[in-house]
Amino acid sequence: MMEEDAKAQPKATEIQAKKTLVSQLPCDGDGICMLCKAKPSDLETITCKTCVTPWHVSCLSNPPETLASTLQWDCPDCSTPPEDVPLPPPGNHSLPTDRSSDLVAAIRAIEADVSLTDREKAKKRQELLSGKLQSDKDDHDTNKEKKKKGDDVFDLFDERLNCSFCMQLPDRPVTTPCGHNFCLKCFQKWIGQGKNTCAKCRCVIPSKMASQPRINSTLVVAIRMAKLSKSFASGGPQKVYHFVHNQNRPDKAYTTDRAQRKGKANAASGKIFVTIPSDHFGPITAENDPERNQGVLVGECWEDRLECRQWGAHFPHVAGIAGQSNIGAQSVVLSGGYQDDEDHGEWFLYTGSGGRDLSGNKRTSKDQSFDQKFEKSNKALQVSCAKGYPVRVVRSHKEKRSSYAPEKGLRYDGVYRIEKCWRKVGIQGFKVCRYLFVRCDNDPAPWTSDEHGDRPRPLPAISELKKATDITERKEGPSWDFDEKDGKWKWLKDPPTSKKPVEAQDSTGKRTRIKRKSYNLSVREKLLKEFSCLICREVMTLPITTPCGHNFCKSCLEGAFVGKTFLRERKTGGRSLRSQKNVLSCPCCPTDISDFLQNLQVNRELLDVIESLKSKIEEGDDASEKLCEEERDGEEEEDKDEEEDEGKGKDESSSPVETRKRAKVDDSE
Repeated sequence: MMEEDAKAQPKATEIQAKKTLVSQLPCDGDGICMLCKAKPSDLETITCKTCVTPWHVSCLSNPPETLASTLQWDCPDCSTPPEDVPLPPPGNHSLPTDRSSDLVAAIRAIEADVSLTDREKAKKRQELLSGKLQSDKDDHDTNKEKKKKGDDVFDLFDERLNCSFCMQLPDRPVTTPCGHNFCLKCFQKWIGQGKNTCAKCRCVIPSKMASQPRINSTLVVAIRMAKLSKSFASGGPQKVYHFVHNQNRPDKAYTTDRAQRKGKANAASGKIFVTIPSDHFGPITAENDPERNQGVLVGECWEDRLECRQWGAHFPHVAGIAGQSNIGAQSVVLSGGYQDDEDHGEWFLYTGSGGRDLSGNKRTSKDQSFDQKFEKSNKALQVSCAKGYPVRVVRSHKEKRSSYAPEKGLRYDGVYRIEKCWRKVGIQGFKVCRYLFVRCDNDPAPWTSDEHGDRPRPLPAISELKKATDITERKEGPSWDFDEKDGKWKWLKDPPTSKKPVEAQDSTGKRTRIKRKSYNLSVREKLLKEFSCLICREVMTLPITTPCGHNFCKSCLEGAFVGKTFLRERKTGGRSLRSQKNVLSCPCCPTDISDFLQNLQVNRELLDVIESLKSKIEEGDDASEKLCEEERDGEEEEDKDEEEDEGKGKDESSSPVETRKRAKVDDSE
C-alpha cells in the first residue's frame, strides 16, 4: 500500500504542474485575455521581461506582490523550474513523442539548453504549449521529402504566395496595396471583424478596397497553370485551356455614315462572328466559330455590348435578359440595375425586369413604381428554370457592388442554371421577381484557380424564401445536367429547336480555320509570360499591384503619370481658393489610384516568384546548351567518320585502269 502511494504521489505532482501551466494563459494579439475572454486595461496587465508577452494580473495564480517585483517579473512560461527538481543534461530538449509524456520535463529540457538565449527559450516554450513545435518539425520533414522528389512550379508558388490566414495558395486572390496576397473569403472575414489594416504588415487598407475588393486575375491564371503543371508531372490527364490574347480580339463596332453624332449611340455591331441563331441555348462551341475555331471562351472580355453581341454571348444591345416567354431565356447580363441583386460568384440572386415607369424622358429612371410580374422576359427565365436550360451569364463593370465583376467592359463567365424563382417585396417597397442562378460550366470560373470546372453543389440557404410568394421549382429532370459517367455537364435532353435564322454568313460559304504558329514553351516560360506588365508588355520588374487588381512595372506606372500633380491650385481673379485633388485613373480602368501612387509598394511575393522562375529558366537554358554542344560535337564526329568511310570505299572500288587514266591526266596537266 505504501509503495502504491509513493508511485502515485509524483504522478499527481506532474499532473498538477501540467494543469498549472495550461490553466495560465496570456493575452492575445488584440489584448483579450485567453482565459477569462475579457479585455483588461493597461493597469490590469503585466508584461513579461523575457518574452514581452502581456498577462492579465487577475488570472495569474501567483501574481507579483510588490511594485519592484513587476519590473523583473517572468511569466509562467519563462520562469525557471524549482531548484529541488533535477534538470536533464544539456542539449536533450527534444519533444517527447508519447502523448502521456511529461510536459514539464520538456520545458525543463529547453531551459537546460545553454546554446539558447532567454528569448529563444521563451519562444520554444510558447510553441511547446501551443503544439506548434511538433507540427513545425513534421512540416519540415515533409518539405524535405518534397524537395527530394523534385522541385516543380507548384512548390515554387506554394512557398511564396500562400495566404497568411489559411496557409494555402490563395483562392480568388486579392492583393492589398502593400503587396500582400490573401484569399477573398479570408480577406472579407478579416475586414468583417472591423480590422482595416493588412494582416501581415499592418498597413492601412483603403476603405474602397475594403468594401469592394478586386480579384487579381493575373494570379488566378498563374496559380491555375501551376496546378495544371503539377497534375501533368504526377501523370494526370492533360487538359488544354485557352487564353484570350489581344491578337484574337474581334473587329470594333462601327458607326454608319447616316449617324449625326459621334459615339456608340448610333453605332452598328457589324459582322456576327459566330454561326448561331439569336435563340441558341448553352455554350458557343468551336464548331460555331469559323473565325477562330475555338468558340467563346470563359473569361473572354469585350469593350461594350456591341462587341458582346458580335460573338453571340448576349444579343440584345440594351436589355439585360435575352429570351422568349414561350421558349426560355438564353442569356443575362449582370450590370447592377437593381439594388436587390446579390452576387456570390458561383451563385447569385438576379432580379427580373420591369416595374419602372420609362415613359417620356424617364428612360434612365431607377425608381420602381409598380410590381413586377412573371411575363415577357421574366416568364422566359421562369421557363428556363422549369426546364433546366443553361443560361449564358455576362458580367458588366457597371456592377460596382460585386467583387466578381470586371473593372472594365464585359466578361463572359460561363453557363448557369436557374434552380428556383419567386416573388418578394423588394427594397423599394414593390414586388420583384427573383431568380437563383447556380454555375454549371465545364470550364473553371475566371476568378478561381481550379484546374477543373464545376461539380454539382448543394443549393445555398436563401433567407428571403420564408416571405416569398409564387415560388417555382423544377419538378422534372433538368435538360442540362452533370453526367457522372463522362464527368462533365452536357445536354441530357434535346435542346429547344431554333426558330430564328443564323445571322452570321461567310462570303465563300465555307468555314475557314486560322493557322497559328505553335511555340514550344515550357511551363515556367508560359508562367513568366503571364507576369507581364500591362503597359510595356514585358515581364514585370519591381511589380506593383493596384487596388483594382492590375499589375505594372514600377517604372512604367510612374512614367504614366510623369508631369501630373496630386493637387491642383485654383485661383479666381486675385483670390486663391482651396486646392483641389486631381483624379489619376488606373491605365487599365477608370479607378482613381491617386492615393495609392503617393506611396507605391512593390509586391515582394510576386517579385520572388518572378525571380525564381527566371533563375530556373536560366538553369534549364544552360543545361540545354551543354546538351546541344555535346550533340553537335557528336554529330561532327559522326560526319567525319562517314566521310572517311566514304573516301576509303571510293578508293577501294576504283579499278587499276581508272587509276592509270587519272595519272595520265595529271601528267598532261
